[in-house]
Amino acid sequence: MKIRSAVLRSSGVAQPYAESKPIHIEEIDLDAPQEGEVLIKIKAASLCHSDLSVINGSRPRPLPMALGHEASGVVEEVGPGVVNFKKGDKVVCVFVPSCGHCIPCAEGRPALCEPGAKANGEGTLLNGGTRLHAGEETIGHHVGVSAFSEYAVVSQHSLVKVEEDLPFEKLALFGCAVITGVGAVVNTAKVRFGSTVAVVGLGGIGLSALLGAVAAGAREVIAIDINEKKLQQAKSLGATAVFNSKDPHVVQLVKEYTAGGVDYAFETAGVVPAMDVAYAITKRGGTTTTTGLPHPEHKFAFPYVTLTAEEKTIKGSYVGSCVPLRDIPNFINMMKSGKLPVDQLLSNIISLDEINEGFDLLATGDNSRIIIKMAD
Repeated sequence: MKIRSAVLRSSGVAQPYAESKPIHIEEIDLDAPQEGEVLIKIKAASLCHSDLSVINGSRPRPLPMALGHEASGVVEEVGPGVVNFKKGDKVVCVFVPSCGHCIPCAEGRPALCEPGAKANGEGTLLNGGTRLHAGEETIGHHVGVSAFSEYAVVSQHSLVKVEEDLPFEKLALFGCAVITGVGAVVNTAKVRFGSTVAVVGLGGIGLSALLGAVAAGAREVIAIDINEKKLQQAKSLGATAVFNSKDPHVVQLVKEYTAGGVDYAFETAGVVPAMDVAYAITKRGGTTTTTGLPHPEHKFAFPYVTLTAEEKTIKGSYVGSCVPLRDIPNFINMMKSGKLPVDQLLSNIISLDEINEGFDLLATGDNSRIIIKMAD
């Protein structure tokens, strides 16, 4: 079938993207779903910094590639061997497909699926195949989803069925921002009730982590960012204190405020200076967790002795260490009950044709989650 899709053909193009237009809305071919695959109609897709990292070149991927990964939609057709989905099912996309058979999957850690990571790095579906092309030219799949498209063929292991009657724009948030941010708090770090938490970097994932910390019962939830607009938003979402990381004394200020540092610090910006701050404000015996995906060549350095002498812990959190089939329905129910108001992260709704302008908005840091609402 012919579909309209947002295709990136070269990375590292200069901003503003509204002028340079690195993303092309093209009519390309989408093949029918094969064994274990599902055709979905995309209803809503979020712009995420992980997409922006591919566009600006800090997250290298094989090009050309159809972008997009945080999305919701409706099942249109299922391929052979698919038994858990049927036409009409409402689904949320997951950007790491889990094979269920590798060692991490067998250990209950589907976010670390080895075949899933290999497929994502190569721009294929979980089985190694591709279903997108422009004539004879193969178009890569962005982390097995390619959601900035009218339709997508994905592995059945890249989907979670949801029963809730919620707008697709809200459901899309659970495909990345929520499971990554909230999951980092409750799954990776396992924040304790009554503890102190700081979140460095207030994008969609950072604000989700902040909401997760509030829901987990943290006594102090400190928000840190360079953007005053985001700091004010953090206050409205439950932050007990905010600090601007442009202040050269921000580490000292946070440590004075917390009498030595926080129990848990979360770095969600994916840049080394933010990680420096997060580690420095973690108290003796505390835990620093990062969800950031910096350029592969960037390195984080810290005083080696502090790991032992201060018994600090550094953790990485990918996809919030989530089990999507378990966590996405749970997080949706928490939102519906008012305990996890992630729907407040929605800042803009745009069309597919406005995608370059949308990424300019995202790059400013002023917006939490910009949603592309697909035409019916």
